[in-house]
Parts: sequence; structure tokens; C-alpha cells
Amino acid sequence: MIAMNHVYNVAKPDGLTVGMPNYGVYLDQLVGRKEVQFDVQKIQYIGSPEKSDVLFYARADAPFRSVLDIRKASEPPKCGATGTASSDYFFARLLEDTLGIKINTVTGYAGGSEIDIAVEKGEVICRSMTVAPHFGREPFDTWHKKGFDRHLLQSSEKRDPRAGDVPTIYEIFDKENTSEESRRVADVILRGGDFGRPMFAPPATPADRIAILREAYAKAIKDPELVAEAKKGRMDMEPVSGEDLQALAKRIMNQPPVIVERVKKILGQ
Repeated sequence: MIAMNHVYNVAKPDGLTVGMPNYGVYLDQLVGRKEVQFDVQKIQYIGSPEKSDVLFYARADAPFRSVLDIRKASEPPKCGATGTASSDYFFARLLEDTLGIKINTVTGYAGGSEIDIAVEKGEVICRSMTVAPHFGREPFDTWHKKGFDRHLLQSSEKRDPRAGDVPTIYEIFDKENTSEESRRVADVILRGGDFGRPMFAPPATPADRIAILREAYAKAIKDPELVAEAKKGRMDMEPVSGEDLQALAKRIMNQPPVIVERVKKILGQ
């Protein structure tokens, strides 16, 4: 939030200062949080290296084998989260709003690693997180070898090959005959993950400088050495152009009042 406000309002629009925020900041604007001093439709997007779909996992010894089993649980499972703008938090609220799946979200963890440690200790038993790091680092490599965790749901429109046996939320919607309004609410929240890790410049940055930045970004993201380094580091690369990010911002932010009110309710506004 601080970074967004600074680049939008304070930084000189000369193309020499750029920002790279958490993609969820658009939700802060959509629900009208008072701290927001920016408009995600007016900033100048340069590009993003990836998309950020969410995977919902739980300890394998938890008393449910599918996400729908949670509805039958005697009490909601405790899942960890960093804060109310994190994927950990809003994915849980979305499940409750659209599918009636109640989750007791424990907020305040300093970061994802702290949540994972809490899961190992049994302090919480589940978490929602982006797919790429879950299949790209510890402790998950060890967890998967030991069968410690179980993957219950993913937010992508299509199943990720690394979680081919895990249903998407859209498949669950089909199974549950979820209403079109609820599907649209989910789309507003989840497809924001298509922003990935967007790089942007201030709104008043001259068009010629934006063109230079976009061209440079597109070339850099395809550089063989960078691609090789990302592959070695087991980092996903699914680039999104600045133009596509600009169109995505307009599509997501232009919602009817009923959808905005549902999103506000989910995010606790």
C-alpha cells in the first residue's frame, strides 16, 4: 500500500521509478479502503513475469479428504494467514461466501514460512498459497516425499500439471451448481492473480518512456540466461504484457454494485 501510494503520488513520472506491488492491492481499491491513494486503472503497467494462482493445502492427517468435506466438519479448521489482503485470507473468505465452507483464519503471521512452520507444529492445519513456491522449495519438497500434506483445491481455470489430481474451484462450482453471481464474485477475486507480480510506472509517465520500458521488459523476460536461471531456481515464468495488464485492470475494476458489495463482505469491509 505504501509503495503504491508513493509511486503513484510522489515519484517523478520520468520512467526512472517503478513499483512492483502485491497483486492484491486492486482489491483494496475495489472495496474502498481509506488508505488507497491510487487508481489501478490509471497506473502505467510495464509487465509481469508470471501469474499467481492459489493452491489450498492441509495436513494429510486432517479429518477431510476434499474441500467439500470441510462443510461436514464439527468445527472449522484453523488456517494460517499473514493479513486481510493476502491470498491466505481472501481465498478462505471466498470459499465461505460462495460454497458455505467455513474456515477459522488465524492472521498475524509474519510471512508464509512462519505459517508453514505453524502447520508443521499443528498450530494451524491448512493454508492457501501461490502454486509456484509450493512446488519449488522446502519444506514442501520434503512434505511431498513424506506425504505430509494434501492438496484440496486450486484457483486456476485449468488444473496445474503439478496438481493434476486436484480440482479447480470452477469444477467445484459446476458440481455445486453455484450461481452466476457467485461465480462472478470469485472471478473478480481470483482472476486478479493474472496480475502476477506487476511492474508499473506513475500515471503521468510519458507514453514514449512507457513504450521503451515495455519493450525492454519483454526482451529481458525472454533472455535465455534469465529463463535458464529461473528454471534452475524452479521459478515459474508466464509473462503478461503491460497492455494485457492494462486491459485486465479495467475488466476487473468495472463491476456492478452488487458484486462490489459481495467482495466487500468477503474482505471484511
